[in-house]
Amino acid sequence: MAVTGLARSGAAGLAGAAVGALAQFALVVVVTRGLPAAQAGEFFAVTALALLAAGVAKLDAGNGLVYFIARAGTYGYLGVSGYVRAAVVPVAVVATAAGIALHPQLGPLAWALPAIAVADVLLAATRGFGAMRPTVLLDGIVLPVGQLALVAAALAHASALPLAWAAPYLIVAVLAGLALRGRAPRTPYLPGTGRDLWRHTAPRSAAGAVQAVFQRLDIVLVAALGGPVQAAVYTAATRFKVVGQLANQGLSRAAQPRLVSALADGDLARARELYQVTTMWLVLLTWPVWLGYAALAPWLLDLFGAGYDAAAPVALVLAAAMMAATACGMVDVVLTAAGHTTGSLLNLLAALGVTVLLDLALIPAHGALGAALGWAGGLLVKNALPLWQLHRRYGLRPFGRHSLGALRLRAWAAA
Repeated sequence: MAVTGLARSGAAGLAGAAVGALAQFALVVVVTRGLPAAQAGEFFAVTALALLAAGVAKLDAGNGLVYFIARAGTYGYLGVSGYVRAAVVPVAVVATAAGIALHPQLGPLAWALPAIAVADVLLAATRGFGAMRPTVLLDGIVLPVGQLALVAAALAHASALPLAWAAPYLIVAVLAGLALRGRAPRTPYLPGTGRDLWRHTAPRSAAGAVQAVFQRLDIVLVAALGGPVQAAVYTAATRFKVVGQLANQGLSRAAQPRLVSALADGDLARARELYQVTTMWLVLLTWPVWLGYAALAPWLLDLFGAGYDAAAPVALVLAAAMMAATACGMVDVVLTAAGHTTGSLLNLLAALGVTVLLDLALIPAHGALGAALGWAGGLLVKNALPLWQLHRRYGLRPFGRHSLGALRLRAWAAA
């Protein structure tokens, strides 16, 4: 059954996502309760800008590696080490250049950009071999727990907080490199390896950049247009969205190599099963969280400190938007696994355009709530477009007869 291996890998990914989500939530609580709102907002804005820049600098090379390594498994992973080098070197160069360019805005945090970007690419390469353990342990546990511990320890020295937040990325990059070294066989460099990788990845590089901007720009815009206090309030109120993002991330990382393989083989039946099962899992795992958050938002927001409960309307917008997005499943992952990287880029550009226009119109008057509405509008566009494209081209839908199979699998796992 196509979902048997996915269940094991998906469960591992979700376990790491749960730990990571809890640690990230705790990190925001530590910062908002330990610093004045203005200082907390400045910290969130600078780290968001760093993640935005690193996300652009990654050039989506990680997904390119997953695609080529998964396909190379049929040929004994011939040429894999060449693909890894062709991906890592440009990413490191671009991230370093971005750090230099953004040093006035990021300060010492600028020097962490290469580690942030390269760590992500190396971990993605291990997933190309079907290994979820390095991602679960390093990205899901070591990184967020390390950030929480170091930021909490440095809280008394606000100027040291960005470096405390960034230090675990260097550790993860080193350990990810060691994990990959044990899996990637050293093979002769095949002519055209780099050209093939970047011919496939180039459209996704632009899409990855747009996706990184889409994920982080809202906090940066709130800080710029509404001030650091509104940025702190917005970050706190939207911190729960990491639950849905990490659940989606945990499942998509497990499903992506299988989707690539199924669609490369023209096996639409297996791709349909994977898509519908993962969609149902996402709904079962995240909808209770969003419904609970919407109902309990005023009390949950009190965890961040006095005054943050005023952001309850932001929580309602977040919950509704995430429930709608989750019901679409991992549409963009399926679309890119089918090779439609240019279409994915255009979808993301449309979503980003909607977000920016709404943010510019709404943030000056409504602050954090305006940013939430802008982000929600972009999120709906980001999911609706690929949903329609998958249905039109392949007849794929997020729900169907395989959805009930996901329910049975969940029952078996609980037994």
